[in-house]
Amino acid sequence: MYAWIWRKLPGGGWSKLAMSLALMSVVGLLLWYVVFPWATPLLPFDDVQVEAGTGEDAGGATLPDDELPYSTTSNQPQPTPSR
Repeated sequence: MYAWIWRKLPGGGWSKLAMSLALMSVVGLLLWYVVFPWATPLLPFDDVQVEAGTGEDAGGATLPDDELPYSTTSNQPQPTPSR
């Protein structure tokens, strides 16, 4: 496909390069400002559903209602007890 487009563009190598960059820019802007805004409401990115937990952590241990199974101060998970 790209070779076909390259062959169909008029001019020499530098003009073909400039026109292909302009063509890519036009396609990118068309996607960014027309296609993506049109498609955004159709995609489920804003439909986030979090179900209530079972009260167990990943290891199967029961957690108290007020204890979170993750650290709120770092991005590291709490260690699980070994069995």
